[in-house]
Amino acid sequence: MEHRTMGELMTRKVVSVRLDTPFKDIVRTLADNAVSAVPVLDPDGLGRPAGIVSEADLLRKVADRSDLSGRTPLPPLEAWERARAEGRTAGELMSAPAVCAHPEWTVVEAARLMEVQHVKRLPVVDEADVLLGIVSRSDLLRVFLRKDEAIRAEILREVLARTARLGAAGVTAEVEGGQVALHGAVAGPLLVPVLVRMCAGVDGVVSVSEDLAPTGGDRGMVEERCAP
Repeated sequence: MEHRTMGELMTRKVVSVRLDTPFKDIVRTLADNAVSAVPVLDPDGLGRPAGIVSEADLLRKVADRSDLSGRTPLPPLEAWERARAEGRTAGELMSAPAVCAHPEWTVVEAARLMEVQHVKRLPVVDEADVLLGIVSRSDLLRVFLRKDEAIRAEILREVLARTARLGAAGVTAEVEGGQVALHGAVAGPLLVPVLVRMCAGVDGVVSVSEDLAPTGGDRGMVEERCAP
């Protein structure tokens, strides 16, 4: 499969701040560059991200202030949030350590890490943890901008051609709006979920439906032999 990697999707010109960057300078950096977060680099001069400081980190300072109007009876911040709200520099305000990706990672790997870690962006680093770029959720969603023709061509080449000798020679694929519809006949029912899983793994696919009729017995170990 031709999975798009973080090296292809990342933004290479990354705006960053230092550990000692003051609060107002961080706000100005975010505003001037129209971004909602920036990596905070270690002071070693090598460009290693120590953490991320975001609008959410900065807004804790406002949220920790007393509401004299009394119109928002919200619970107070927790102790760790209050400590962060009192920060004056990027190093004191940032979320750390930085949750990072590597340039060879696929969209699936990066999306899973974002989901597990509850983050909206990932610095992309090399083997020495030096910053190469950054990817956001919107960058990952760009794979769904692939044209239907390109998705169908990859399915024909990487899925159906690979499984033709196993009994998928009579299968055709239609793609509309990223939704794949498989039609035809296969050698046995075990091949159906294999084809569906492989098609779902193609970048840009939104969903996969099938109208596949098994015509014979299952061929042994089909799933293992067809695994991408």
